[in-house]
Amino acid sequence: MTDKPTIKAFFDEPTNTISYLVTDPATLQTAVIDPVLDYDPKSGEVDTRSVEAILKVASERGLTIAWVLETHAHADHLSGAPYIKAKTGARIGIGEHIKDVQRIFRPIFNATDLKTDGSDFDHLFKDGEIFKIGNLNVEVLHTPGHTPADISYKIADTVFVGDTLFMPDYGTARADFPGGDARQLYRSIQRLLALPPATRLFMCHDYKAPGRDNYAWETTVQEQCDGNVHVGAGKTEEEFVTARMKRDATLSAPTLLLPSIQVNIRAGAFPPAEDNGVHYLRIPVTFKSASPSP
Repeated sequence: MTDKPTIKAFFDEPTNTISYLVTDPATLQTAVIDPVLDYDPKSGEVDTRSVEAILKVASERGLTIAWVLETHAHADHLSGAPYIKAKTGARIGIGEHIKDVQRIFRPIFNATDLKTDGSDFDHLFKDGEIFKIGNLNVEVLHTPGHTPADISYKIADTVFVGDTLFMPDYGTARADFPGGDARQLYRSIQRLLALPPATRLFMCHDYKAPGRDNYAWETTVQEQCDGNVHVGAGKTEEEFVTARMKRDATLSAPTLLLPSIQVNIRAGAFPPAEDNGVHYLRIPVTFKSASPSP
């Protein structure tokens, strides 16, 4: 018997996202963390091949998927959580501060149907809350900064950190989305780096830092402390905030930002179909100069 999970990673190269099957080996109870729904922004077509790959492995291993766990409302991919829930009956969980994110984005998309109480999700996790995957204890760590709602999931000596950290040679997540805060991000990272040095950290994204040939998504607290290019080697909060804000000012919006946010703040559901039966995603238009003449 072990208190450690078995972990199977799934890498989606179009969005550079890593999803995970996290299993209690004693009971075969399982959670899926950060699943991807395949979406083509050029055609508007949706496909389920990524979640089907996860479900196939779960079936082959005789696993029971009890949870779909989101680390936050992603801005770079659409969530496959509802599809997994429909296939397995799993509950969808996210941090309780998703309510703040919903309140921020409801007026941006004029999403009058959107509730801002988090009730689209099955469970809202509080900081410090402990829940079970089979016999495994999972501790929730609120790690805001990238968004107000980011959480990390700690299971024994393993933590799934979402977008709070990247691999040491790539650094940290941006903090310039609405509700993001570089100072909060630094403090959240320090909370993670205060864990025992051998703690294993699993990323949600990887982009292959310059000079690295392969994608990677597992590191340790010690490796991050020693070598993270943004926060390692004793960088101070002020140094980090200054550098993070300077870098964020140069970054373009993620390709799937607008569709992802609209879907993910609804627990992976699309906006309601209109009277012709079609679901539409909205694109707010901002004019940087005077509006064009009609």
